[in-house]
Amino acid sequence: MKYIIFLTFLLLYSTIEAQLLQNKNEFTHQDTLRGSITPEREWWDLTYYHLDIEVKPEEKFISGKNTIKYKVLKPHQVMQIDLQAPMEITSVFQDGKELQIKHDGNAHFIKLTKDQNIGDLNSIEIYYKGNPREAKRAPWDGGFSWKKDKNKNHFIATSNQGLGASVWWPNKDHMYDEVDSMLISVTNPKGLTNVSNGRLRALVENDNNTVTSHWFVNNPINNYGVNVNIGDYANYSEVYDGDKGNLDMDYWVLKHNLEKAKIHFKDAPKMMKAFEHWFGPYPFYEDSFKLVEVPYLGMEHQSSVTYGNKYMNGYLGSDLSHTGWGLKFDFIIIHEAGHEWFANNITNKDIADMWIHEGFTAYSENLFLDYYYGKEASADYVIGTRANIQNDKPLIGEYDVNHEGSGDMYYKGANMLHTLRQLIEDDEKWRQILRGLNSEFYHQTVTTKQIEDYLSEQTGIDLTEFFNQYLRTTKIPTLEYSIKNGQLKYRWTEIVEGFDMPIQIEIGKATEWLFPKADWQTKKLEADDIKIDRDFYVRSKRL
Repeated sequence: MKYIIFLTFLLLYSTIEAQLLQNKNEFTHQDTLRGSITPEREWWDLTYYHLDIEVKPEEKFISGKNTIKYKVLKPHQVMQIDLQAPMEITSVFQDGKELQIKHDGNAHFIKLTKDQNIGDLNSIEIYYKGNPREAKRAPWDGGFSWKKDKNKNHFIATSNQGLGASVWWPNKDHMYDEVDSMLISVTNPKGLTNVSNGRLRALVENDNNTVTSHWFVNNPINNYGVNVNIGDYANYSEVYDGDKGNLDMDYWVLKHNLEKAKIHFKDAPKMMKAFEHWFGPYPFYEDSFKLVEVPYLGMEHQSSVTYGNKYMNGYLGSDLSHTGWGLKFDFIIIHEAGHEWFANNITNKDIADMWIHEGFTAYSENLFLDYYYGKEASADYVIGTRANIQNDKPLIGEYDVNHEGSGDMYYKGANMLHTLRQLIEDDEKWRQILRGLNSEFYHQTVTTKQIEDYLSEQTGIDLTEFFNQYLRTTKIPTLEYSIKNGQLKYRWTEIVEGFDMPIQIEIGKATEWLFPKADWQTKKLEADDIKIDRDFYVRSKRL
């Protein structure tokens, strides 16, 4: 059974947490509209959303409106809003006047009649309705999950990374522009509770046998992080003494799982302690931290991390590293919560750079182990995950067409970062660099170049070829060497031009640095063989 689960992981989870990896060489007009910063997007800056919807479980139907507030950056009279079929925009208003809409597939171009002057703060109201796409295999192929719990109560959740938040609500569906704050109002049948992002401001009982919850998000949030979770929930909470003071940690679970959750979710404060040590303060104190049970595996929805790992350690009970260390923690709690720093705090500007989310977060799994079990245990784990790397495509995808890179962004990304840690040597310096990343790019959208430049600057190493090698090719550096007559001859092969990463080797009981290049080099050696330090993600070949 565990073997079957592991194969499922290789086929599904390692590709993407919210959508099947897009495997195509040609891109459509719709891909460009979705994935690029179009002229109809770039002229306005998001400041606020109020998403106000009613969810009708029996009909699998939602309706409502999204009020969008924005700042005008330069004059323009057409605004692009995204909403995917079969959802339908029924009308759009600005200052009480209904506006014309030109539909182009999933992109909708709204003609504004009011003059849009630089610096103006304006708003529009978008009304919509429909039966949103039902998730085929959440979270990888997402949408709305319309399920029922074991007591036949409705159990509903959204998941839409990659696929896009516009699969169920109208918005500016591109990663580059995060809304500054947001109110999420959800009306659903009485007897069920909705949990969304941020903090619950009000819960209102209506006359028509429904209830409306109002959740306010105080911090910038990416579109795919917005979620709705409706179920027969019970709630318990604790206050964590964190780096920035008291942090409210809330847990929303199906009522029949409450006692089980109180025991199993002890990994959550342990996660917070380890990650605040490595990455700095949790980035969303104002919005609290929540774990919310859902009918699928889980996702990193900001301040509302969803959980469906069946109260098991590992990944549904299996160890993805094959070392035993992966069973020391609940994979979904640790991995998805790690995304609060890498994905929700630091967010890729273009999904082609999604390795920033997944590489650092996969790496966070072994840093959790490092904190509680030591450096060797963490190394065992991350090195063990190399068996999951396929080297099928580069980690960076195609820009401006909503295209992710290889699923290797998880564990090749993690092993790349583990290798980089070895080059620095000083573990405290490495910790401060990771914390510095979350401080320097706090609540920002970023590019790969920004991350590369920051790491080069802070490490004091020109990492240009290092990143070109691991991010932009599928080649693994190979140390070719021979030993003859007391002389070690060595060089790098399978490398990009200019790659000259030093590497540690063991000679007997001694450890030394080698500085290979593409050309052969020699070194006196009083030994029959050398051993490559396992912490470097490289290959070796003795000639």
